[in-house]
Amino acid sequence: MPTKKLTLLALFTTISLAVYAIESAIPPLVPLPGIKLGLANIITLILLEHYSLRDALSVLLARILLSALLFGQALSLIYSLTGGIVSLFVMVFTMKLLLKKLSCLTGAMGGIAHNMGQLAIAFAITATPGVLSFLPFFLISGILTGLFTGFCAGAASKYLIPHLR
Repeated sequence: MPTKKLTLLALFTTISLAVYAIESAIPPLVPLPGIKLGLANIITLILLEHYSLRDALSVLLARILLSALLFGQALSLIYSLTGGIVSLFVMVFTMKLLLKKLSCLTGAMGGIAHNMGQLAIAFAITATPGVLSFLPFFLISGILTGLFTGFCAGAASKYLIPHLR
């Protein structure tokens, strides 16, 4: 990997980790576990639009692993990995096959997929059907937070990408 690209991916990883750290300091918006804005996903969306799936996956995995080491617990790593990877591939599908570019819909699909991935792993770990009662709340929050992060990614990429090329 060329030095410039490695440096760029390290910069994106640092930005997404910093955004994650700031978001972690914000009190929960709703009193339900696992519902956050997902602002670090803005970087993933930008990478998907302007770079490659491999680059986006590298930064996503680095951010999840580093955030679990610095801020989380072992169990949060499992939830974040599952949600992040499911979300990434749903966003790729949405962008490549349906929209051909970044949009708020891409963010919403990613938000829904992230929450559904986390809900599925929670059900698999606990084997408690009551976990599925969170489904309507996770769907609504995935749509709303995903629309917001998609909008932010579109706005940020207009200003960020020209300065990094």
